[in-house]
Amino acid sequence: MPVNITRRACRSNVSFPGDIHPVLQRIYAARNIQSAVELDYSLQGLLPFAALLGMDKAMTLLVNACKENRKLLIVADFDADGATSCALALRGLKLMGFSDVQYVVPNRFEFGYGLSPEIVEVATEKKPDVIITVDNGISSIEGVALARSRNIDVLITDHHLPGSVLPDANAIVNPNQPGDSFPSKHLAGVGVMFYILIALRSQLREQDWFTANNIPEPKLAELLDLVALGTVADVVPLDHNNRIMVAQGLARIRSGKCCPGIRELLQVANRSLLNTTAQDLSFSVAPRLNAAGRLTDMSLGIECLLTDDQQLAKDMALRLEQLNKERREIQAEMQSQAMMDIADLDLNQQDSLPNGLCLFNENWHQGVVGILAGRIKDQINRPVIVFARDKDGYIKGSARSISSVHIRDVLDTIASQHPGIISKFGGHAMAAGLTIQEADFDQFSTLFDQVTGRFLSGDELNGVLVSDGELSVNELSFDLAEKIISSGPWGQGFPEPVFDGEFEIINSRIVGERHLKLQLRHPGNNRAIDAIAFNITDEDWPEATSRVQTVYKLDINEFAGRRQLQLVVDYIAPVE
Repeated sequence: MPVNITRRACRSNVSFPGDIHPVLQRIYAARNIQSAVELDYSLQGLLPFAALLGMDKAMTLLVNACKENRKLLIVADFDADGATSCALALRGLKLMGFSDVQYVVPNRFEFGYGLSPEIVEVATEKKPDVIITVDNGISSIEGVALARSRNIDVLITDHHLPGSVLPDANAIVNPNQPGDSFPSKHLAGVGVMFYILIALRSQLREQDWFTANNIPEPKLAELLDLVALGTVADVVPLDHNNRIMVAQGLARIRSGKCCPGIRELLQVANRSLLNTTAQDLSFSVAPRLNAAGRLTDMSLGIECLLTDDQQLAKDMALRLEQLNKERREIQAEMQSQAMMDIADLDLNQQDSLPNGLCLFNENWHQGVVGILAGRIKDQINRPVIVFARDKDGYIKGSARSISSVHIRDVLDTIASQHPGIISKFGGHAMAAGLTIQEADFDQFSTLFDQVTGRFLSGDELNGVLVSDGELSVNELSFDLAEKIISSGPWGQGFPEPVFDGEFEIINSRIVGERHLKLQLRHPGNNRAIDAIAFNITDEDWPEATSRVQTVYKLDINEFAGRRQLQLVVDYIAPVE
């Protein structure tokens, strides 16, 4: 698909301290940083927990449960946010003095998502006094009702958008529930659980719990490695509050003060512990952790994050690595089938593309449809839902959207205007899940295309790459690359800086069958600069191509103990 390169406009007029590199000042202004305070990632800058609606009720429930030695059961989600939330809850609550804390995580192929009545049946066998949901529960009306009918108290901790009716839980902590005044609506599930622990520690400290019971007061900062991983993995916007938690978690990981599971997952992914970035967590650690929930059972991922035994962590990380390889093979086959299904679409002609695309294949793997939806979305720059067969005549879909289309609002509109066509749904602005009857697939596909069209405008449909501008010869430096990397965390809502410019090709070759390795030269300098374009080749280029337009990131390549400047190319095309 042809792309247009546009440059970010400066959205603030802040005067930054003079020790901040001019390019970074430009980058921060384009991300609407209003004050240098927003670049301070110390823990003192975290928003106070008291603003979270429902926190008082949650604390009453948990403090009483702690004093009465009640049995707690964590009900987790089967993705990386759910796994880290679960591990965080178990580690944190045990540090507070809870002696009986267990967990259960639904197998997506048997029970589906959330605190369903079926999961409550499983949970009841463990005889809990209190169920705590992490990264789920805000839409679990029936499951909560069943648990309460069996005299099990329920605390919901979630961050997903609620429906019109909230479950009748003892307490709900979710920054997105109606009436909540917490300034940040972008906490991941693991972030919500971290705030629960902060508040609980404060309450127990006030009641002299730790001293009276000879319990060391928990140092919750030691758990921020889990918070960083879950927050980045769930692709929530990195507002200032989230950046503080991620930055602090990354600092712990880089210093080796992380749980053995994260250390070993980085190891199997061949990532440097010392130089770990948010991108490493997002693109290397999270997929391996998610592989368990996608193909088998997320219990393996949770246990990897819970163990303090380095050898056990290594063994489990290797098993997750193998599952991730299997996931990639399944995904590749599904993607090949999907591309054949859309072969009649001209990706270069905007008018030939639907507003929103639905795909279904009875042989597709339910655990991989979300990744496939994301890949197809990137190809056509449209919201995409990919379905796989479930059971009893139903199919489950995973939706991925573009930044301008709130995908949950689209599904809510369809559900409101056509009652019954969606059995259940939930999610975020950029990702959602739903279940429909297989017989309704064609009708739903038509409705999805029509309703999505109301949320789109022509400009949003064009392939656009957003750049932070050109870099001069002097700015193409190892020093600036280091400054950019260390100035993160970068991610959703606070995008990693990318630049554009024209270069001359000194030489190029294909490596790993599908990656383009280059040596480039800036027109104003004879110095060669290494570059790599992943999953891009020059097969369709004219043979005489010597000058290219690029969009790239400044990076540092580490190999055989050497570190040198490298451009990671997101887009490259011949200059005509």
